[in-house]
Amino acid sequence: MLASSWLTNLGDGVAAAAGPLLIATLTRDPLMISLSALVSWAPPLLFSLYAGVLSDRHNRRNIVLVANAARALVLAALVVLMVTGTVTVVTALVALTLRSIAEVFADNATATLTPMMVSKDDLVIANARLGTGFITLNQLAGPPIGAALFGLGFTWPFAGQLLLVMAGIVLVSRITLPPHGRQSDDPRPDTVRELIAGFSWTIRHAAVRTLALTILIFNFTFGAAWSVLVLYTQEQLGLGAIGFGLMTTIGGIGGLIGTGLYGAITRKVSLGALMRIGLIIETFTHLGLALTHSPWVAGGIFLVFGAHAFIWGTTSVTVRQRAVPRELQGRVGSVNAICVYAGLVVGSLIGGVLATRFGVAAPFWFAFAGSAVFVVLVWRQLMHIAHDD
Repeated sequence: MLASSWLTNLGDGVAAAAGPLLIATLTRDPLMISLSALVSWAPPLLFSLYAGVLSDRHNRRNIVLVANAARALVLAALVVLMVTGTVTVVTALVALTLRSIAEVFADNATATLTPMMVSKDDLVIANARLGTGFITLNQLAGPPIGAALFGLGFTWPFAGQLLLVMAGIVLVSRITLPPHGRQSDDPRPDTVRELIAGFSWTIRHAAVRTLALTILIFNFTFGAAWSVLVLYTQEQLGLGAIGFGLMTTIGGIGGLIGTGLYGAITRKVSLGALMRIGLIIETFTHLGLALTHSPWVAGGIFLVFGAHAFIWGTTSVTVRQRAVPRELQGRVGSVNAICVYAGLVVGSLIGGVLATRFGVAAPFWFAFAGSAVFVVLVWRQLMHIAHDD
């Protein structure tokens, strides 16, 4: 599963650069180009809940296989259209949307596999290894490889992702899983009832409820600040496009540092304390970026934030997987995904309005103030969140 995750993460990183480049090559219409970004976050908002129901109802390995097979078919069709010279901006956007929808179902089911194969005590290191692949391959290696392949020819990055997805399918097909108490034998499965059960369990479980609320609020603040990051690096730090790319790369390097230190840190610091420390770091990240005009200071902040993002993200996944019953992993995971993307979408809108009216530093001040207030409100709960099974 680790090998499959790393390969598909590399493919997703390649596509992250190649998809927008393809649309920008086919049209210069700003609206159409903006749609290439929309198709990356709209499917998780629309389909995550149903994907969670299917993951808890049916064989999870088969869902991963079918979803990735659908993604492979879409990529193959897109490659054929490009090779034959018949691809248009509309067909490209449809293909990218279908690929993103398939990815939602694959990702949701894949996230439920780890706690089925790994004991609770080992979830920390398992998620750290999965996260290492995401940072190094999806965020760092994939996008530049995708851009380089696109420079060689439009079809190369998509053909490359197709091969990586197919390799992932072969690897997942070799996994054997234990049963997870699914309800697939129910003659009349009730999707609404199953969705309500997932929401109800999340709301009743104090630790997971606090975790979901924390993720929602901190994605409001994060989305507000990071939505104007490209303008911030240009106007407040005085950097160009290369400087913006450098700052994001520094964040990825920080993530790698976090992966290297994670095992040692978790042996000495409890997960609850890690979550407290992480939220403090994120809160003061926004303050530091709001205050500084120095690229050097900002680079140091991005480095620390990158390490925090990996450590906190891995910890939160581990906490949720330890607490949630196996038969509810898909639905509770989908609630978590809704909190992530709803926070980012609403936060980005807030950030855009604030930056337009008050300048590019305003979203960072908003993020600092909102994060600080929320940390104070949930401070006592965070210490217990990682120990409530």
